[in-house]
Amino acid sequence: MTRTTSSRYIESFLEMLAAERNAAARTRHAYFSDLADFESHCRQRGVAGPDVLINADAACVQSYIAALSSSGMAARTSARRLSCLRQFYRFLAREAIRPDDPTEREMSPKLPASLPKLLSEQEVKRLLEEGARGHADERRNYVAQAALELLYTTGLRISELLSLPSVLPLNNAPMVTVRGKGGRERLVPISEKARQAARALRHYDRDLDSPYLFPGRDPAKPLTRQGFDKILHQAALNAGLDPERISPHVLRHSFASHLLAHGADLRALQMLLGHADIATTQIYTHVLSERLRQLVQAHHPLASESADC
Repeated sequence: MTRTTSSRYIESFLEMLAAERNAAARTRHAYFSDLADFESHCRQRGVAGPDVLINADAACVQSYIAALSSSGMAARTSARRLSCLRQFYRFLAREAIRPDDPTEREMSPKLPASLPKLLSEQEVKRLLEEGARGHADERRNYVAQAALELLYTTGLRISELLSLPSVLPLNNAPMVTVRGKGGRERLVPISEKARQAARALRHYDRDLDSPYLFPGRDPAKPLTRQGFDKILHQAALNAGLDPERISPHVLRHSFASHLLAHGADLRALQMLLGHADIATTQIYTHVLSERLRQLVQAHHPLASESADC
């Protein structure tokens, strides 16, 4: 995007996201790309000058969302772009840069129902037992074992896992403090098996001077997401599972779904996952439907009568 008045306001908006919402660099880059794409659309509609985004009206927003839909873009992606525009124009209104919000009357695209992908308990067991065997680099066996145990027994996000401190396995406390999205901290229990796997990795890396449990090529920095993906891909192959079905987020979903299936409280699960809103956690309740049906069938006083009818 060429330097314009709009660019200056975009920079201020992105700075606000970083300062007030602790938005990650990847998120800010995505927002910048979305706003640049919208500006290009507005110019094609004849909005000229250096203040294109400032002068865009509701018709520009409406035609932009319609164009995204016509291009075959997924409804979820279109909804994310509209959310970006809403946040940007509300920021402009808050800063008294423009008096109105051109996105105010635009309806978000209807999103299809989406359930989290997950592994069965048996598949997770295979991954934990066989995924850390057979890596070409011996150290990767230790990394895979510690990472898989921690991901599945804690439900950590991949960013949270890779930022764990190297002193974690040296602390015998049953809970560890994790810093999640938005800088929010929560306590997460660590299983003894996961702690042992972390200790084994720490012992193997005893000569590395790194602040991270999972150091990268440069010990001063954590292992990258791309580097971990390669290890996870091989772990899936080692366990005889399709690597396309396995990701850190799938393990997080499996952790949550399996806990609920075994009777975990939804509020407790919300705290474990670090969800700010209980509505986010409720997506996992789909795993309860069959178990609840069986409970009603087994214990409701009229269940046997209805079954005989």
